[in-house]
Amino acid sequence: MTVAVTGATGFVGRALVRELQANGHDVRVLTRDAFAARLSMPGAALKGAKFYANDTANGYLRWFDAVDGCTGVVNLAGASISNPWNEAYKKTLVESRLRATKRVVDGINAVPKDRRPTLVSSSAVGYYGTSKTKTFDENSAPGRDFLARLCVKWEREAKKADTPTTIVRTGVVLEKGGGALGKILPIFQLYGGGPLGDGSQRFSWIHRDDLVALIVAALEDPEKYEGTLNGTAPEPTTMNGLCEAVSAATNRPNWLPVPGVALRLLLGEGATVVLDGQRVEPRETLRRGFKFSHETVDDALCAIVRGDSSGKKKGEEDDEEEDVVAVDEDDEEEEEAEAAAVEEEEIVNA
Repeated sequence: MTVAVTGATGFVGRALVRELQANGHDVRVLTRDAFAARLSMPGAALKGAKFYANDTANGYLRWFDAVDGCTGVVNLAGASISNPWNEAYKKTLVESRLRATKRVVDGINAVPKDRRPTLVSSSAVGYYGTSKTKTFDENSAPGRDFLARLCVKWEREAKKADTPTTIVRTGVVLEKGGGALGKILPIFQLYGGGPLGDGSQRFSWIHRDDLVALIVAALEDPEKYEGTLNGTAPEPTTMNGLCEAVSAATNRPNWLPVPGVALRLLLGEGATVVLDGQRVEPRETLRRGFKFSHETVDDALCAIVRGDSSGKKKGEEDDEEEDVVAVDEDDEEEEEAEAAAVEEEEIVNA
């Protein structure tokens, strides 16, 4: 396959590009700044990835060139939701997603239909709004808050592609070196770990490897995976459940909660993402036959932190003293690359 990717320099995008290249596929990176993207992804560049910047100032749509000749396109681009929100930044959150998606869709629709690439476009579980009691699946109605309205607009834009399209509503993506765990793990390592808020909020998550595998599956078999799918693990948890799993995997206590009022002061309305959760199940994803490698958060954290999938609970550790997870050289390079990149980050848990 030849696959074009937006958001390729982000936390999920880098892993997707590595997986595609490891399996012998050609990758075209759609970016705002090709030079910066090459610097942030030296491994991908060495393996033959091509980089395309959309030169809108001169009216030359290089993304159109990149999309033509592709088997599929993956759209992961959008400004990060982890920054503090104000009205101006909320506008950026919306416009960054709609703008990138429109460019991708226009590029796809410009290709003659007999060789038009398929599309896998990111959305998020924020589509459903938040709830302390409800369980959502792919057939649930959208919520009414800001993130829900954003996701509705985002998905509507992707559906304008006149080609088989898979929309993946992604939960919180877990892996070391970035995302939520990039912030949580260091705190636990310093014995300061605890839940955000009261810990009871629902937490729908997915291991990054499973999300990448789902995207690749949709690229390889677009007819099987066409439609809207939840990119979340079969067993959602709570914020405290996540922290208990981190505690067990790192052999560090889960004891110091972060008050919700502090997060709201820091992040503004954006604190909703971590303080008001939703329970989301991937019923349609499972019905299509997708197999998750990490179904429980305990299994996922053991795989991430200790490199195994034993899913041992606290108190079941081996006799040997466990080292706290160390960031290996590849992860250090990834973090440096992420800091240097100016590419729009993909959203993982709107």
